[in-house]
Formats: sequence, C-alpha cells, structure tokens
Amino acid sequence: MGPFEFTKTINDTKHNLMDEDPEVEKDYIPFLVNRSLGYFMDTIMYANEMNRFNSLDYKLQYDFLLNIIRPRKRYSKWLKKSKDDNIDLIKKFYGYSYTKAKDVVDILSEDQIEHIRSKLDTGGLRKE
Repeated sequence: MGPFEFTKTINDTKHNLMDEDPEVEKDYIPFLVNRSLGYFMDTIMYANEMNRFNSLDYKLQYDFLLNIIRPRKRYSKWLKKSKDDNIDLIKKFYGYSYTKAKDVVDILSEDQIEHIRSKLDTGGLRKE
C-alpha cells in the first residue's frame, strides 16, 4: 500500500486502514503524509503537530489525523526544485559544489555565462 492511500483516507474517505489490517502500519510513512497535508491552510497545523510528536506510534499519528481533519477533497502538486542549466555549467567549469555555484550564478553576467557555455561546448546535437 502506498503512502498516498493514507493521505486519501485522511482527507476524503475517512476509512481507517489500520483497523482493518494491522500489517499496513509498516507502510505508513509519516514524513510523506505530513508533507502532503502541509500544502493546505486547514491541515498544516495538524501536520506540524505530528512533526513535533514524531516519536508516537504510526497508528496513533494516523488516528489523530484521521479523526481531527475534516473530510474534503484536497489535491496539490508537489513542489520540486527547478533545474538551472547555468548552475550546472558553473559547477562543471569551475569544479564548484551546488551551493557555491548557486551563489556565483548571480554574480556572473550573461556574457560570462555564454563564454563558459562556449568553452564547455563539445559539439553534437543540442536539445532546444
């Protein structure tokens, strides 16, 4: 059973999966459930409480969220880190780490970045 089945039952169906089959408790991943609930104004405080009390048993955490959150359809796309090609160029050209390249990318001008891009260009087909 996937972790998002637990989120679906907490948000929408209110059907207790752990009472039916105690074996599904091992499939419960509190981080993913709390993160998915953290996207909504009406559930973020409850998710934060479960983050604070992360030492509780998984069943207790699930039962708390299942019984305290009002049923409603909730859906949001997960935020993902955006990919910046300029950071990859700087990392490769200077041998910097990601964090150092992220700091440097704001300092360099477009002409300097184009110079780096031309130096690292190995030819072949380009993805555009």
